[in-house]
Amino acid sequence: MKKIYGIIGDPIAHSLSPVMHNAAFEKLGMDAVYLAFRVSPEEVGDAIRGAKSLGIAGLNVTIPLKEKTLSFVDAEEVAKKIGAVNTIDFGSGTPVGYNTDGIGSLMALKEAVGEIKEKKVLILGAGGAAKAISFYLDAEGARVTIANRTKGRAAQLASNLRNANSIGLDAELKEHVKASDILINATSVGMYPNEDATLVRANMMHPDLVVFDIVYNPMDTKLLREARRAGIKKIVDGVKMLVYQGAASFRIWTKREPPIEVMEKVVRDALSRDSSKSTD
Repeated sequence: MKKIYGIIGDPIAHSLSPVMHNAAFEKLGMDAVYLAFRVSPEEVGDAIRGAKSLGIAGLNVTIPLKEKTLSFVDAEEVAKKIGAVNTIDFGSGTPVGYNTDGIGSLMALKEAVGEIKEKKVLILGAGGAAKAISFYLDAEGARVTIANRTKGRAAQLASNLRNANSIGLDAELKEHVKASDILINATSVGMYPNEDATLVRANMMHPDLVVFDIVYNPMDTKLLREARRAGIKKIVDGVKMLVYQGAASFRIWTKREPPIEVMEKVVRDALSRDSSKSTD
C-alpha cells in the first residue's frame, strides 16, 4: 500500500519539498508519495488529527505553523526546547513532533565555514526557524544576536540561549552587521512573490561576512545579490538548508538513508526552470 507524506503551511504553493521527497522515493524504489496541503493556523489541530485518521505516514510543517503545531503533538526534547516543530511522524500511532531545521542549517553552515565556535552570528527573525537555528548555533558555542522587528520577541528568544543578546531592526542593525562573522536571514523576507525585498543591503556588509539566506524560492534572493555586490565570497543559499533538514525528516520517517545529491539536484533544477520562465 502506497505511503503518503506531505507538508502543511500557508502559503504552500511555492514549496519544493514535494519535488525533493518524491525524487528520493523514486531513487530508492519506494512506493510512496509526498503532497502539499494548504492549512491555516486555525486549522492545524484538525489537520494533524485528520492526517492521523487518514493514515498519513509523516508531515513536514512550514510557515506559519511551526510553533502552533507544538500543542498538537508529542514533541521530542529538542523540539520542546526550540518551541517549534517542522516534522511529524505518525509511525507509532501518536503524532511525534521533531525539529530538523536547526540541524539542517548547522550542516549547511559548517559546509561553508567549518568551525562555528566563537563566531559572531546575527540572526534576522525570531520565529520558528530562527529559534531552531539559534538553538543549534548556541549549542556549538557561537555568539548569537537575534534581530527582530518586535524587540520583546527577540529578547525572549535570546534569554533562552546561553550566549546571546537581542536588537531591533532599526538603526543599530547596520552596526551589528558590520561586527558579525555570519549573517543569517531566518525570516520570509525576500521569498516569492516578494523577491526584491531584503532587510540588509550591500552598504551594511563587509567582505569577510558569511551570508546565509534560508529562503530558497527564489534561489538567488535579493539578500544574496546584495552580498555579491559587497564582494562577499562565502554565500549559502536556502537550498542547502532545505535539503539537509529534509534529509533528516526522511530518516525519521523511513529509517533509510536519503539520496541527498539527488534531492539537491532536483530542487536546483526546478528553481532554475522557474527562474528562466520568469525572464522569458
